[in-house]
Amino acid sequence: MLFFDGADGTRLAYHQVGDGVPLICLPGGPMQSSAYLGDLGGMPAHRLLVRLDLRGTGDSAIPADPATYRLDRLVEDVEALRAHLGQERIDLLGHSAGGALAVRYAARHPDRVGRLVLVTPSPRVVDLEVTDADRRRVAELRHGEPWFPAAFAAFERIWSGDATAADWQAIEPFMHGRWDADLRARLDREAGQKNAEAAGIYYSAGALDPHATRADLARLRAPVLLVAGEYDVALPPSCAAAYAGLFPQAEVAVLPAGGHQPWHDDPQWFRQTLTAFLR
Repeated sequence: MLFFDGADGTRLAYHQVGDGVPLICLPGGPMQSSAYLGDLGGMPAHRLLVRLDLRGTGDSAIPADPATYRLDRLVEDVEALRAHLGQERIDLLGHSAGGALAVRYAARHPDRVGRLVLVTPSPRVVDLEVTDADRRRVAELRHGEPWFPAAFAAFERIWSGDATAADWQAIEPFMHGRWDADLRARLDREAGQKNAEAAGIYYSAGALDPHATRADLARLRAPVLLVAGEYDVALPPSCAAAYAGLFPQAEVAVLPAGGHQPWHDDPQWFRQTLTAFLR
């Protein structure tokens, strides 16, 4: 564990393992400790993996001003880490809500990005619509799973506007390529790693500017890899393809039977896909 000062002097932590060119990794949640990323399917065998704990999460300090939890304000913490590492340009990976942060960074600092990897990124940052029909098509692929009837009924209540808090919990299996005891145990361990206060501020008013972000991304020269999961209801593959279309140089890789965290579903596929792109 190593430290540097964020944009406003807040003491921030990062964790690095492996050798070679750094790959800076931004966690999702939003505002979850980077610990859940693990080694991203064995990536340290090929790159120096640098996992950032966003302010107020993991081993990073709580800032004096909670407003700095906002997505657009966090961009400058990423820039401070780049400068701290002494890199003219960085290869950057963002997962889920961390993908939104990576996108905002690339839009604001396009000349600082070498290659950009977006793993099942949140579409909110570019105002990309994911419809109920998009999610239904993906959810119905799981009809043979033993948990499907109860989880799909919960999804239908959500789509109809009659959802309860329990229904939102019941659809969790649709986020993962598999749903078993090992996965549920891992999710239980990770449940306390999220800063709920910070998560509530992450996407708050002023954090997003989709129109300007799209315009900036249209001029981004860095190659982009967007990794999607066939079973991911958060960003179905058809929507991932539309997302990739916002970049001049982007490719999509879809993991068959993969979910929102594809490095857990098939580590070898994930590792080989990323290393081929980053090479």
